[in-house]
Amino acid sequence: MQTSSDRHEYPAHWEADVVLRDGGTARIRPITADDAERLVSFYEQVSDESKYYRFFAPYPRLSAKDVHRFTHHDFVDRVGLAATVGDDFIGTVRYDRIGAGGRPATGAEADEAEVAFLVQDAHQGRGVASALLEHIAAVARERDIRRFAAEVLPANTKMIKVFTDAGYTQKRSFEDGVVRLEFGLEPTDRSLAVQYAREQRAEARSVQRLLAPGAVAVIGAGRTPGGVGRSILGNIRDGGFTGRLYAVNGALPEGQKELDGVPAFRSVRDIDAPVDVAVVAVPAERVPEVVAECGAHDVQGLVVVSAGYAESGPEGRDRQRALVRQARSYGMRIIGPNSFGVINTSPEVRLNASLAPDMPRAGRIGLFAQSGAIGVALLSRLHRRGGGVTGVTGLSTFVSSGNRADVSGNDVLQYWYEDADTDVALMYLESIGNPRKFTRLARRTAAAKPLVVVQGARHGAGPRGHAVRATQLPHATVSALLRQAGVIRVDTITDLVDAGLLLARQPLPAGPRVAILGNSESLGLLTYDACLAEGLRPHPPQDLTTAASAADFHAALSRALADDSSDAVVVTAIPSVGEGSVGDAALAEALRSAAAERPTKPVLVVHVELGGLAEALSAATSTAPQPGAASGPDPAPRTGERAEARATADEGAPADDKGAPAPSPEDVRPEDVRPDDAPPEGTHPLPAYPAAERAVRALAQAVAYGQWRRDAADPGKVPEYEDIDERGAATLIDGLLARGQGLSLTTDATCELLAAYGVHVHRALPAPTPDAAAEAARALGHPVALKATAPHLRHRADLGGVRLDLADEEQLRRAYAELTELFGSPEELRPVVQRMAPRGVDTVVRAVIDPAAGAVLSFGLAGAASQLLGDMAHRLIPVTDRDATSLVRSIRTAPLLFGWRGSAPVDTPALEELMLRVSRLVHDHPEVVAVTLEPVVVAPHGVSVLGASVRLAPPPARDDLGPRTLPAY
Repeated sequence: MQTSSDRHEYPAHWEADVVLRDGGTARIRPITADDAERLVSFYEQVSDESKYYRFFAPYPRLSAKDVHRFTHHDFVDRVGLAATVGDDFIGTVRYDRIGAGGRPATGAEADEAEVAFLVQDAHQGRGVASALLEHIAAVARERDIRRFAAEVLPANTKMIKVFTDAGYTQKRSFEDGVVRLEFGLEPTDRSLAVQYAREQRAEARSVQRLLAPGAVAVIGAGRTPGGVGRSILGNIRDGGFTGRLYAVNGALPEGQKELDGVPAFRSVRDIDAPVDVAVVAVPAERVPEVVAECGAHDVQGLVVVSAGYAESGPEGRDRQRALVRQARSYGMRIIGPNSFGVINTSPEVRLNASLAPDMPRAGRIGLFAQSGAIGVALLSRLHRRGGGVTGVTGLSTFVSSGNRADVSGNDVLQYWYEDADTDVALMYLESIGNPRKFTRLARRTAAAKPLVVVQGARHGAGPRGHAVRATQLPHATVSALLRQAGVIRVDTITDLVDAGLLLARQPLPAGPRVAILGNSESLGLLTYDACLAEGLRPHPPQDLTTAASAADFHAALSRALADDSSDAVVVTAIPSVGEGSVGDAALAEALRSAAAERPTKPVLVVHVELGGLAEALSAATSTAPQPGAASGPDPAPRTGERAEARATADEGAPADDKGAPAPSPEDVRPEDVRPDDAPPEGTHPLPAYPAAERAVRALAQAVAYGQWRRDAADPGKVPEYEDIDERGAATLIDGLLARGQGLSLTTDATCELLAAYGVHVHRALPAPTPDAAAEAARALGHPVALKATAPHLRHRADLGGVRLDLADEEQLRRAYAELTELFGSPEELRPVVQRMAPRGVDTVVRAVIDPAAGAVLSFGLAGAASQLLGDMAHRLIPVTDRDATSLVRSIRTAPLLFGWRGSAPVDTPALEELMLRVSRLVHDHPEVVAVTLEPVVVAPHGVSVLGASVRLAPPPARDDLGPRTLPAY
């Protein structure tokens, strides 16, 4: 147990697990007096050269005085941190606060510190010093230190590079043979970019080590056929894994050297070669022993398929936390527990470390599933229909995270972002542990390749096995924020597959204009209606009649693709009757060849499976052995039987017990239009769908994503307004917060704070009596409005609690009497008088800081549209000018702002400016945790804010601005 060294309590919140550059993990924690022996042992393993660079002179060993100095800290003016693996130090960093002349100092008046590092030679190049610098800088900022100074020998180029690459604003000087570096510690855009880039490389590498190992050990491979471990062992072997494979079972008889033809051992420690990944399939109570053996053998990562963890209740949750802590202490990352496994179809790897009995076809789609049941449902389609998740496209990698105790969807996104073998990412999520980070990573990934997400457990708590941050935002808001980040949000597994199929095979449409052609008038009309329902702009369907030949389809498709008035083409086809008819094969070839001539527009096929067309569409894409074709390793007979049984069970499976949407019986895998297994260079296989609605829904998703990609190329800018008084607002906020930890501002304070950002609220004067109302009206000037502000009547003009356009005192007194007669005494009504604003459309603007998702700006029409129908649009703060423009137009009732049915259009540019000012206020001052402007009347000229409320509180912690850390356990 760590103890305090001097006068301050041990800062446990400085402890953190980090991923290093090579994908391994380390723990960073404060150094204490208990670490004397560890420090001496660490120093003994450092080379003489590294010691010389640290102390500028030969320094073979630490004196007792040195050890005391380096292990006794006050955690304010003197701080030391160590990076540890297991119980051993691999690197250290310390700072000492200094004052004028570089002398030791105390207190916040001295805001500079001298910093120094030492990293064990065996761990240099792993990014240890960079991680330590991020954490010691965060500690220093917490202790009111604003600058670091470091003196480095010119020959110590590695350490100079650590400082110069960090992205902080620096000043360098050279004197007496020493390089002196000084730099501020406030995060800059460059330092954050450097930090995010390092995070991406490290987390991607940590996943790569799990998906592309050179050697795998299956621990828990049973002595008899059957069982999870033995099945996974067989699946790895039969899948053609290119690396070394070992079976491990502590109950093996002495002398048994093989299991199913695989080298077998009683313990992973008995393997006389490195092991990169261990698949753990032993009972939960035995897992700690296995993890310890793997750590001692320097295993790099674990795939834990064992169950009995957080999904089983509080005891299992404690067991899961202990598992993560133990694995990280050895520098290992974990997929699972309760995982279905992992798959990598790359020819260089061919790893099927999962319960899927057959290796899926290699392809370009990455698949991540938190639910094992959904993973089973998706992977079983690969076996049943002979192809990848979407036919010929196939899988690049598959990860089932199980309880997501360590490796999460965020880590896999980091990997897919730079994976050249993955063109489209599909994710089934039941929880998002860190929405702020997920949104950031999703935006970056979506700018490079499509990311399609379906989220289960949308209307209730997430699975018990998942550690999820609390969020105050409804699911609809989170979905809107994901769409803003470029995520293609779908609602079902069917939509996930359909969208992924189209995006993996076809170019993105340039717009929403759709040409429809086919040999069925009714199917064409259904497609036309589906396009309108999805917000697309279809041309009238072209009916080729049922007598259309393959040549007719080819000519019609060629004309549609050449027509500049269409951005995509949907072909509807009723096949000719008869199994395997020549006409069906000819039609498939005609469509493919026409599309190949102009491959710049997406083409989708809607077919009715009445004859042989489905077979013609898929014949060339099947992974089943073809006559005369070479085939991969033959699976054992039992494998096929198990897969078929699993497929049958999955076909009509209900929703799993975690609230996941069940695979629909309609989810027949779309096939492909291809004449052979290798299309000509530059062409795209054509996706086909058994229903018009499915094809059009996928196309609409692609259209929206294509528009997002174009918009993302120019995201806009956050405007600067000269009349904003940022410093004055900060002073006001500090003074208000000094009165308490959190408070809702008074009307006067609200108006003053908003005015500092150019948001002016119409004055509302209290009217406790008729005479007071009359006096208020004289002060404001007629015409005025009389409003009841009681909670049950506020903003409810429909209930009669608001009287407008009161032109004189007589009308005002009459309205006052009517209100009190209908609704009660003035004490109950809390009436106010307000000067009339120009007539317009009543809207509402809100901003809130959510602890998980961050700051969010919301907009909608006031009243029933937003309150009853939930018609609100949302954007992450800070909002750019383009964000504000799209926000206004994103709500379903937006036509009311733009002259619907002959009404006068309102001043939307003024509305956008108002929202940008509110966004700036919340972004500049995170203490402003909630703002509501309601109603905001948008007139043909200008806007009027008639009501406002603001809440202040100490800002939530921003872990995305701090040093890199793994989620705490």
